[in-house]
Amino acid sequence: MRAFVLKAYGGPECASLEDVPVPTPASRQLLVGVRAAGLNPVDFKTRRGGLRVVQRYRLPVVLGNELSGKVIACGDQVRRFRVGDRVFACVARARMGAFAQFAIVEEDHAAVIPASIDFATAAAIPVAGLTALQALRDELHVSKGQRIFISAGAGGVGTFAIQLARHLGAQVATTASPRGEALVRRLGADLVIDYTREQPASVLSGFDGAFDLLGGDTLKQAFGIVRPGATVVSVAGIPEPGSASKDLGRGPGLQALFWIASFSLRRCAGQYGARYRFLFMHPSGADLSELGRLVDAKTLKVVIDGVYSFEHIADAMAKLESGRAKGKIVVTMPDVPAG
Repeated sequence: MRAFVLKAYGGPECASLEDVPVPTPASRQLLVGVRAAGLNPVDFKTRRGGLRVVQRYRLPVVLGNELSGKVIACGDQVRRFRVGDRVFACVARARMGAFAQFAIVEEDHAAVIPASIDFATAAAIPVAGLTALQALRDELHVSKGQRIFISAGAGGVGTFAIQLARHLGAQVATTASPRGEALVRRLGADLVIDYTREQPASVLSGFDGAFDLLGGDTLKQAFGIVRPGATVVSVAGIPEPGSASKDLGRGPGLQALFWIASFSLRRCAGQYGARYRFLFMHPSGADLSELGRLVDAKTLKVVIDGVYSFEHIADAMAKLESGRAKGKIVVTMPDVPAG
């Protein structure tokens, strides 16, 4: 099968399309004939080697973290799916493998795609949708009447987060460029800050929570935007000890490393009376089913910046890495057998 393989850590030249063997599912796994796969910043960060402290892969390895397709084969203990089912899923973090004609998916990580959703749209949901849902629902506990700040609202996670926060009853403020303002307003943002002209902290204060998608100065400003005692959740800052234990299931060694690395951020949060939480999303078939229901009901719109053929995945990755994408980027695999 054809796959997008990482051979060494570094620049774009370190990953290329190669022929590799078709994987075999274990007892609680599915073999999926991939129809589409979504691209995410974690993909090029992995290629660069920036995540080696969290997950060290034995190279070469097939890249990619989310997909949609049809079940080709089931392990002997799979009970929730059958051959021919249309599914979407995150693959296991420790294995990856979504950028291929066939991929292994854990049974608990997959969900059936509602009939109204095509493969390209379904492939754009898992990583960004789960990240937004778990941050807002589980970490920020967003509820009706709250005010939530979401940075970078026009990006892949941001487009989901704005809509989900509104669905949960919150008012939303976000940052966007002039090019992205119309999009985030259509998605439900109540207040849009043009980050090319204004700093969020000069406009906002007393918010009930913040979801940071940029890191850096924007993350530090978020601590001053929220009220004392509120939480700032980030997926772009520096991991803290709780993310090592809660999200990754890792022991004291990584917790200590994250404690040291995040010390200045946690101190900054403490100066404002805020709580800092870094989130590693966890795959969940149950959460994916919920997101699928919201998309099927047209409560949640999936924003796709571009769809590329698999043979042009390097171009798709370059577009994502440029930071110019509004919403998600997807690659499709039209030659994969129907199963």
